[in-house]
Amino acid sequence: MEPVTPAIPANPANPANPVARVLTPVGPDAARWRTFGGERTLVVAARTVTSLVRVLDVVPEITRDDPRVTVVFAYDPTSAFNDGVLDLLRALGCRTLPWPQLAEITPDLLLSASENIKVPPGDYPVLVLPHGVGFHKRVPDSEGPGTRLSGLVPEELLAARRAWLAVSHPDQAAQLAAAHPGTAGRTVLVGDPVLDRLLASARRRERYRAALGVPPRQRLVLVSSTWGGESLAGTRPGLPAELLAALPADEFRVALVLHPNVWSAHGAWQIRVMQRSAVEAGLIVVDPTDGWQQALVASDLVIGDHGSVTLYGAATGHPVLLGAFGSESVPGTAGHALRSAAGWLDGDGPLRPRVEAALAEAGHAPRLAEVAARAFAAPGTALPRLRELVYELLRLAPPERPPARGPRAFPLPPAHTARARSLLVRTTVVRDDGTAGELHVHVDRFPAGLATESAEDESSFWHLACDVDEPDTRLTESATVVSAASGVFAPGAAAEGVACLLADFPGARIAALPREADCLVGLRDGRTVRVAAPDGAALTDPGTAAAAVYACLRAGVPPYGTTLVLHHGPHQRRRLNLEPGPREPAPATGPGRQPGASRSRTTAARGLPPSS
Repeated sequence: MEPVTPAIPANPANPANPVARVLTPVGPDAARWRTFGGERTLVVAARTVTSLVRVLDVVPEITRDDPRVTVVFAYDPTSAFNDGVLDLLRALGCRTLPWPQLAEITPDLLLSASENIKVPPGDYPVLVLPHGVGFHKRVPDSEGPGTRLSGLVPEELLAARRAWLAVSHPDQAAQLAAAHPGTAGRTVLVGDPVLDRLLASARRRERYRAALGVPPRQRLVLVSSTWGGESLAGTRPGLPAELLAALPADEFRVALVLHPNVWSAHGAWQIRVMQRSAVEAGLIVVDPTDGWQQALVASDLVIGDHGSVTLYGAATGHPVLLGAFGSESVPGTAGHALRSAAGWLDGDGPLRPRVEAALAEAGHAPRLAEVAARAFAAPGTALPRLRELVYELLRLAPPERPPARGPRAFPLPPAHTARARSLLVRTTVVRDDGTAGELHVHVDRFPAGLATESAEDESSFWHLACDVDEPDTRLTESATVVSAASGVFAPGAAAEGVACLLADFPGARIAALPREADCLVGLRDGRTVRVAAPDGAALTDPGTAAAAVYACLRAGVPPYGTTLVLHHGPHQRRRLNLEPGPREPAPATGPGRQPGASRSRTTAARGLPPSS
């Protein structure tokens, strides 16, 4: 989930700050060692992952192609959420100095998205960017037992008139002035560069979805949580697993975006353990340093709380459900207004109807757009406004030819291939008398590690289907259907492969493997069924093919010479032909069988090394 980066060597001179002093490109003797002269020094405060990522999003564009500006980073280790900061700086190759060294140099500007920094005395300006949307939350005060307004800089910076605060809406300037008169005249309307990039990325939506493993006609539910005990993660940590258990896997995917402070405070290991069942069921866990923006653009529904990602979801036109809303939200702000404008995912009722109702509800857009209008002004202009402000504070003329670039779309996220390897499958057989008795098979599949089997009726049947990569032997030994989805088999290899699968898993009744354009399904008695789409479209999911054959057998319909319509929910349907395949001898079972040899043939046919 997190990139592996080299360890940061300890600083023996100051064990409390593990970053050693740098000799270049800043410092009294730096000119002896550096290559680029630089006319101005811009220092970026690195205190938390959240604030660092926010600054890293804009600095490369602000100083793009300008060798006159030397950019260095100063690591402030005093935050409770400092874990991961040094990893990110080292991974990006940022030149980083310890915070005490800041007092030894004379920067021209200090840029930070963390307001809670102890800036050494000096006369250089300090520009503070918000690390979320506005100033809509009260957070614990590290200086005492109370709380403070998130985003409000320390009194000494305001008294010295060194601080400048970037805001995304004029209302925020009025809010700050009411909270602290010292901010009057020290705010600058910039807009929101993240929102600008989100809007510019909308045309990449389908590409983001493909990278995240979300095919067309599937809907992506994004679960977003800020940090703290009243957040969605703090009050309902099991919601991702609940959603995966309730929403059919062929119709829905679920992604989880946790505030970086959650990762810093509890550690990636703890989060992986807490969400292990959900991850094994196909949960997309988004990297805390990069990727939530692409996941938001790709999503169809946002389930969130009083965090900024929920507000970004509202501003980009997504339907929003609130699963929690903390008391630290500041009344009168746009963030607080979301509490009454968005729908709620509360109560103990079934999740699926509420999710589908939110997706179908058209009335959310005007309400959420009104909230967004209170949070964001001057859309599309944040980067040029911020660039102009930075150069003004640096007392440096902007480049003669500034980059004529609009907001950058976010790059494609890393490919995500997580999926549930075991599924509890419900097949429902319906004959359509209006089409000469055409057979319709409705298939709903749920992660077996989370789902609970329901009772069968006259037309619905349940079975457990497992992939050979399923590590839980309790599930594979109980499966009715076994398959191997990773790999494409030649016709002869598939015929041998289904026999090997049935021999390897003596409790299974059906085995299925994908071929180049169709799937081969084998039965325990040696019969095989070729399942293909009559329009020539490739069928590569052996689980779908096995479900079609299973439904026919349970409904008393011969699995040969049958054409049926298979449905995955209301939005996905395809016609399938079931034809006889090559007949194989019934697989050997019992004490005389050599399971190791058979398993080797199975894995070799898949192009994988034999299992141990």
